[in-house]
Formats: sequence, structure tokens, C-alpha cells
Amino acid sequence: MLVLPPELTHAQATASLRMLLEGLKAYRDPALVVDATALTTFDSSALAVLLECRRNALSEGKTFAVKSLPPALATLAGLYGVDELLPAA
Repeated sequence: MLVLPPELTHAQATASLRMLLEGLKAYRDPALVVDATALTTFDSSALAVLLECRRNALSEGKTFAVKSLPPALATLAGLYGVDELLPAA
């Protein structure tokens, strides 16, 4: 399981994505789960990071899911029409 930081806004997006992609390289399980439990401060950049992580996971033949996506971020994903791309773990 990969873990999101407590804050994921535009300012942290590049570093967070880099961290997740490095973790993905070492991840051997065929089912990737990203844990968003700690995530309390975010903007739409968090969605971009999750979607890019998903894209990379799928390109490596893994499934992708998100654990404990904050309700406000789930709502934002729905507004952008990408909620189905971020299934719950």
C-alpha cells in the first residue's frame, strides 16, 4: 500500500507524485492501493496525482484503488467526472 501525505496541493504535487511513482516501482502486489487516510489538506492537484498514479499502475498491469478518500475530494472527483476512475479499496 502506498500512502498519501497529510497535505497534497499544487505545491506538493510534483514531489508527491514522484514519491508514489518510486513506490510503485518497488510495489510487487498486483493490486495497488493508495491510502488517503492522512490526507486533510488538498486541492484538485490531489486528483491529478491520483489519476497519474492510476495510469502508471494500470500500465504495469496492476489494479488500482484508493483507501479512505476524503469525502470532499470524492465530491470533487464527481464534479470532474473522474470518480469512477478512483474506486474505493
